Amino acid sequence: MKIVGQGARIAFQGERGAFSEEAAIALLGEPMALVPRPTFEALFASIEEGASDYVLAPIENSLAGSVHRTYDLLLERSLYIVAETVIPIAHHLIGCPQARFEDVRTVESHPVALAQCERFFAAHPHLKRIVADDTAGSVRHIVELGDPTRAAIAGARAAEVYGGRILREHLEDHRENYTRFVLLTNAPRMVPDADKLSLVLRLKHEPGALYRALEPFARRAINLLKIESRPVAGQPWQYRFYLDLQVEIDAPELSAALADLRARVDQLRVLGSYRAARL
Repeated sequence: MKIVGQGARIAFQGERGAFSEEAAIALLGEPMALVPRPTFEALFASIEEGASDYVLAPIENSLAGSVHRTYDLLLERSLYIVAETVIPIAHHLIGCPQARFEDVRTVESHPVALAQCERFFAAHPHLKRIVADDTAGSVRHIVELGDPTRAAIAGARAAEVYGGRILREHLEDHRENYTRFVLLTNAPRMVPDADKLSLVLRLKHEPGALYRALEPFARRAINLLKIESRPVAGQPWQYRFYLDLQVEIDAPELSAALADLRARVDQLRVLGSYRAARL
């Protein structure tokens, strides 16, 4: 099934060559209209502003955990999940075209990328880390500077896009490093082969509230893949819970479970049903 229509515009956070761009191509193929956005706030506002038709946002990394800003903005912008993809994350050291590894003295990148390369920095303690907003943007910056003493950490695609030179490959501490991305749009959609469901709920303040919310799924053998709590802005010590469930959207037990759940929580919203990504 084709996920997006011809000519659809896909917004992603970061600059050309970012892992988000790689994820968009992995999910949707080439060519497509890609719309880089500088921040998560700009990314999630892009549909409302008429700059894009879909948003592709990172939601979870297998090492760093959940991307909390994505969870929060999902509700602020009332967007819906229609697909997901998972890509491997490989960090490379990239310099300007004339750079040599022996000359590098500073390395810049997004803080998560820097933190995932601790062994590399421990082995080369003379290298100074510089925090930047974006992995691919770091590569563009060092190539524009043309300073052989400066390098960046990013994916191989960034080197290709900006003409950088890969000085070292696979700096990441763990090769089993993956990021999950979700494709969002501004209206719910029925995906015929959907086998994953995402929900957000707000519990009643009473003993056993979380147990009672999960019990309708457990009783019907619906597998809970993930649970994530996030604070409610402006209401201290109030929380919402995000759930990912493994279930076919037309399964008869699902409608019964959701009916039970609605009677047991203060608020419930379906974020989307979609096809689970395969590695």
